[in-house]
Amino acid sequence: MRSTVTVSVRSLAFTAAVAIAIVSAYAVGSAQSGGSPAFAAEGSASSNAPSIVMTATGEATGVPDQLVFSLTVSTSASDVSAALNSANTATRNVLGAVSGQGVARKDVQTTGLSINPIYDYSGNGPAVITGYRVSESLSVLVRSLPDAGSVIGTAVKAGGNAVRLHDLRLQIGDEDALLRQARDEAFAEAKAKAEQYAAASGRDLGEVTSVREVHTSHNLDRLAMPASLDAAMSQVPIRAGSADLKVTVSVVWSFA
Repeated sequence: MRSTVTVSVRSLAFTAAVAIAIVSAYAVGSAQSGGSPAFAAEGSASSNAPSIVMTATGEATGVPDQLVFSLTVSTSASDVSAALNSANTATRNVLGAVSGQGVARKDVQTTGLSINPIYDYSGNGPAVITGYRVSESLSVLVRSLPDAGSVIGTAVKAGGNAVRLHDLRLQIGDEDALLRQARDEAFAEAKAKAEQYAAASGRDLGEVTSVREVHTSHNLDRLAMPASLDAAMSQVPIRAGSADLKVTVSVVWSFA
């Protein structure tokens, strides 16, 4: 005897609606839990891929072509106004002399101003203020090293015995060019070592996955100068010598 199964359209519609609801709920739950497990597994696998890390240092040598120096004008008087006026006059003389040597205004910077009392401790009683000392400090950049000696001598002569010179420092004007050279050398050395180790392990070097500049150093030393110079001097002899810039990089490669 043949059996007959009858399914109504309303039953089919209800079943389809339930199925859609279940699929939607699963999709929402997956999104709220942080994404597809397959994506996480793929990321985890790639983070464990074999790699090789090399660190190397590149060095470039240049000749300093600029000089920075600081000077302080210090004067004293019985009252603050007189001491300040005297210091201002001496400083203006120094600025005029430096400008006359071709140093641009943007290359001269005021770096300090101090006003301090002068005490007399000779008596048996409390210290007595006998005057005031005013100091004004400047930093000067000489962009042409051959002119630096003349600039220094002229500045000191203009300020007279009130001038104290300190912190002379040679520098390279286009330091970026030397840094680029040192970086290229550091990367080339790191790659050569990585290729050697890859070959020794029977593998081929793949793509670079990370580059990090670890350290940059300079050997530009300050020049030692006396605290004061003879006001009659005309030019200070300066020799540039050479300067080394070093860059250390760390590079990561994958294996092909």
